[in-house]
Amino acid sequence: LSFLFDSFIAFLQAILTVFYNISGYIGFANYGVAIILMTIVIKILLYPLTVKQIKSMKAMQDLQPKMKELQEKFKDKPEKLQQEMAALYKNSGVNPLAGCLPLLAQMPILMGIFFAIRDYSYIGDPTFFWLSNLSVADHIYVLPILSAVTTYIQQKQTMNDDNPQTKMMMYFMPIFIGYISINFPSGLVLYWVVSNIAQIIQQWWMYRDEAKVKEGAV
Repeated sequence: LSFLFDSFIAFLQAILTVFYNISGYIGFANYGVAIILMTIVIKILLYPLTVKQIKSMKAMQDLQPKMKELQEKFKDKPEKLQQEMAALYKNSGVNPLAGCLPLLAQMPILMGIFFAIRDYSYIGDPTFFWLSNLSVADHIYVLPILSAVTTYIQQKQTMNDDNPQTKMMMYFMPIFIGYISINFPSGLVLYWVVSNIAQIIQQWWMYRDEAKVKEGAV
């Protein structure tokens, strides 16, 4: 398994080199541009899995009020609670595992990208705008701040902030991501930020009709 994963990382690094060469062909050879192009292509390829994951998570959140009612009503009858919960899932057309499966399918890819960019051997001087070297951390913390902000926006689009636990996670996770990004190579954090922005756009596209309905109701 280790050999296969290492080979996968090497393949992703070769893909990054291809995108670097493409940026050179368009007259702006830059590793930052290469990371952005590669991230966008990856997000497009993973879009079908993203749709399944996000819609399933959203459906589960919409069921939370009914689930709480059942848990309160049958708190002393665990077997009855399980039956009622199963009936709720069936009648709503929701599979509680459907949101996890697409994420699990994406995890090896995401881990591979993480190590591929983190351990990439840049040729020459990998600068990008204010970043003097994509292999080291962002010394003025622009990318860590952007990683926190975009993570928050991405979560805000799909999470139900009426739930106290969900609301706490909606604030904790962006802070955590921003904090650990301080010491990560800036090339890796750039990937995370662009990936977040791409997902924000994808999620907006997925729920654009729903947003129009809400605006019309107002």
